[in-house]
Amino acid sequence: MTWPHALVLDVDGTLVDSVYQHTVAWVRALRAHDLDIAHSTVHRAIGLGGDKLVAQVAGQQAEDAAGPAIRQRWETEFDSLRPQVRPLPGARQLLTAAADRGVPVFLSSSGRRVDIEHYVQLLGAEHAVVGWTTADDASHSKPDPELVEIALTRLGTRDAIMVGDTGWDVEAARRAGLRTATVLTGGWGSAELVEAGASVVAPNIGALRWMWDAPPGAPSAAGDGSAQQVVAVSAGRTP
Repeated sequence: MTWPHALVLDVDGTLVDSVYQHTVAWVRALRAHDLDIAHSTVHRAIGLGGDKLVAQVAGQQAEDAAGPAIRQRWETEFDSLRPQVRPLPGARQLLTAAADRGVPVFLSSSGRRVDIEHYVQLLGAEHAVVGWTTADDASHSKPDPELVEIALTRLGTRDAIMVGDTGWDVEAARRAGLRTATVLTGGWGSAELVEAGASVVAPNIGALRWMWDAPPGAPSAAGDGSAQQVVAVSAGRTP
């Protein structure tokens, strides 16, 4: 396979290992408002914007009664957990490889500015990407395609591939007319990502780099701790 012409990359769960910190922070925030929601339920909603998550896991009544206060408490909880977040295997190497090959990259996130700017520094991505979005840049979060559309505008092309870790990423990309390569590092399973419409499912983003670099039929071999095997390629959807 060959490299895409441009990449739109999700951040949490795709480039940085933050999904479970987000899950814990949301559970703590919800329980502070007497909403005892299981970690497994909250985990399934990570990838939605905070504007949608409370209603998704606790119902619209909870959102109407306490949504802003829950989000404010989540910010406090996540601030204490953010130092635990690390880059995922192969993330830095993929950004470097894309820059070396002249493939423009845009980071598409509805996270807080303070978090995304921290991750950009953590990844050493300041000079490797065209730019990034935060919650300040769009009125609607994933799975609405607005953030993806902003990325495509900034990239100056619609000939791009979305890379994400959830069905929410796949849906946002589909609604923007893009195919999606997905990774398992956010906790979604291979079968459900394929069912959502993903073109490719890989163990992590490093495996995608080796897949795109490998000549047809050649096995990939990553030396940076990233997994070496693509889990699934959906018929008719190959990037």
